[in-house]
Amino acid sequence: MEGLDTLTRSLARRTPEELAALLTRHAEPLSRRPAPARLRELATALWSYETLHHTVLHLDHPRLQLLAATARASQDLARRAAALPAAPAAGADYQSLMAHRLSFPDLAAEPVPVEEAYRALGADAPGPARDVVAAALELLYEDGLAAPTEDGAIVVPPRIPQLLAAHDLGPFAPTAPQPPVAEAISRETGAVRASVQDESQAAASTLAATLDRLLASLADRPAALRKTGGLALREIKRLAKAAGTTEARTRLLLDLVLAADLIALTRTPAGITAAPTGAYDDWLTQTPGERLVPVLTAWAALWSIPTYTPFGETPTALVRGEDRHAPALRHALLKALSTAPADPPGHQPGLSALLEAAAWHRPLAVSGEPLAEDRAAHILDEAAFLALTAHGALTPLGHALLSASPADSGPLADVLDDLLPQPLQQAHFQADLTAVVPGPPSAALAVLLSSTADRESEGHAVTWRFTPASVRRALDSGHDAADLLEALTEASATAALPQPLTYLVQDAARAHGRMHVLPTGCCIRSDDEALVRELAAHQALQVLGLRAIAPTVLVSAQPPAATLEALRDAGYAPALESETGTASVERIPRHRAARTGSGPSGQVIKSLALARRLLAA
Repeated sequence: MEGLDTLTRSLARRTPEELAALLTRHAEPLSRRPAPARLRELATALWSYETLHHTVLHLDHPRLQLLAATARASQDLARRAAALPAAPAAGADYQSLMAHRLSFPDLAAEPVPVEEAYRALGADAPGPARDVVAAALELLYEDGLAAPTEDGAIVVPPRIPQLLAAHDLGPFAPTAPQPPVAEAISRETGAVRASVQDESQAAASTLAATLDRLLASLADRPAALRKTGGLALREIKRLAKAAGTTEARTRLLLDLVLAADLIALTRTPAGITAAPTGAYDDWLTQTPGERLVPVLTAWAALWSIPTYTPFGETPTALVRGEDRHAPALRHALLKALSTAPADPPGHQPGLSALLEAAAWHRPLAVSGEPLAEDRAAHILDEAAFLALTAHGALTPLGHALLSASPADSGPLADVLDDLLPQPLQQAHFQADLTAVVPGPPSAALAVLLSSTADRESEGHAVTWRFTPASVRRALDSGHDAADLLEALTEASATAALPQPLTYLVQDAARAHGRMHVLPTGCCIRSDDEALVRELAAHQALQVLGLRAIAPTVLVSAQPPAATLEALRDAGYAPALESETGTASVERIPRHRAARTGSGPSGQVIKSLALARRLLAA
């Protein structure tokens, strides 16, 4: 038990922030166990077979080599200790204890002198190799995969030899190999950098607009999940059409917004649905760059490759991933690309060569994957869609993602702010009843235009079109003509509105409310007796069973909502009236699910709270 005691003491010396960082890094495997109540329980969880089985996938070559070498040295020390003659006073009890330590490897974590670990990797003399091993040792300490004893030795989990027995780590290589580079292209490097940046900017702009449309569609109509779990194909097709992208990329974005806590799964009487959470409302108020931060951070840690479907399986989305190799393989590919110069289009390193370089960064996740090439191809396609790679090179945004962490997404946010233009506060209103925003609209501008007009096109410029129905929708939601025209004028880049738009709003306002629907099962009333007679005789309104009870009042057999819908479908513009005779504002229903706190920022908050409780206990 000496190893766990040493690890527990090491954990106790950390600050709450340092312990929280460790908990966040190990969040996924630890979430599959009961939450620890004491530091000793956390130490036991960190060195359990299940947690270690996941954690070693995320170790690079130097850390794996150091861990394996130290574990072998620890076993050798344990064997030598067991071979010592019994102490006179201890006798059989001592031999029994040694035999017990060898039979149960959890107890056989013998401290290893640091110099012995360095010597095992040929890093006993000062130099680059020793520096690499020293850095690897510090990272193992940070991750709780090794613990320093009070006299400067190292203790590592005794199960490490068992975990690594089937893997050939090869000779120690202190530096990462570079992917092969195409020859005779260096003169084009400047143009390549510009091309990579331009493509990344275009991809990020497309991603921001696609996410906006996808979440807006879910807010308007939550997606229903199958009884067996996951979205049905028809729902994926619907959302892909609404988002303006492929079904595979729709699956990717759905899994990312779920992991980012922008949507959640909610059980309703009709079944389980996926709808935006309250975090979506906060997300709408952010800049385009800020909106992408939680989505990209979620991709880095996602336990699945959403665009990859194994042979024989049906593609779906919103199913909890079980692919523990995915985050490590993803990281290894991005790290390998980060070491390669930006090659011009058509001169990208081959996938096999890229995987060979990636294997140094995450040996167990790459070398142990029989379908690594196929899976890697899908990861790289996702990375290009997410603006992290371009022309086979890592973009500045990709570099920022590698250096970011759930607790510090600053580098990512900074690059995104530079990459994406700032949202525009004003629109250009045209005489053809359109409003054009030549860039990303601000949240307030988008809400105003979407409430009064129909979104018509996307791209570098976004277009809305005003129609009698769209203006009536704004009037139904409580606007009056004067307020609406004032708000649109303030949003105009020319501080004025074209006459056709002004006339459209005024005409819609004059027609709006000429008849009133009463929620009494229901009645239609209007001061215009001719209009009442016209409604009673209208062929398209026969479904309402209208009958006159006064020159200005009709009774409908349908409830208010159905009566309003039928009248509007027939080309009329009724207003809803309350039982007291005052105008009743119709609100567009908001579909929101409860937040789960499972997003990157939520995980950081939970980890810090748990760290403080553990250190206090």
